[in-house]
Amino acid sequence: MTDDAPLPELLMGAARSLRRRWGAVLEPHGLTPHQARALRSVSASDGLRVSDLAAALRIAPRSATEVADGLERADLVVRAADPADRRAVVLRATEQGRELAARVERARAQDAEALFARLDEDDRAELARLLRLVADEGGPGCEGPQSSSSSRGSTA
Repeated sequence: MTDDAPLPELLMGAARSLRRRWGAVLEPHGLTPHQARALRSVSASDGLRVSDLAAALRIAPRSATEVADGLERADLVVRAADPADRRAVVLRATEQGRELAARVERARAQDAEALFARLDEDDRAELARLLRLVADEGGPGCEGPQSSSSSRGSTA
């Protein structure tokens, strides 16, 4: 990428780099990124419905079911009756699933430390501040393309 690349290209390049690194971290553990995120969510809960998993992952419930099926086949999660509603089912991490989630989280943290090692503490804090600012879709000046086009169409 060139030094004069526009900000969106720089941000997308950084995101692609993170995705590649995340894939490389997950490969030895036999997980996809969706499975790793799902396993982390399930491990952090005391039972998670598939619909709640879908919301946490920001994917369709059908896709969350497929992810859960893969984790269940690998003996990383089990389906159990929801104590709050016997008709519903929750996902619970198995001991193997919790251990794998912890190993993956440690590997991810080590990789993140290696990636950001080239930044000093002040640079890291500034990067975090800027990324939070850009990611705050509810903040001022963040009307996306849909908002601006819908406001153009409304005339009195």
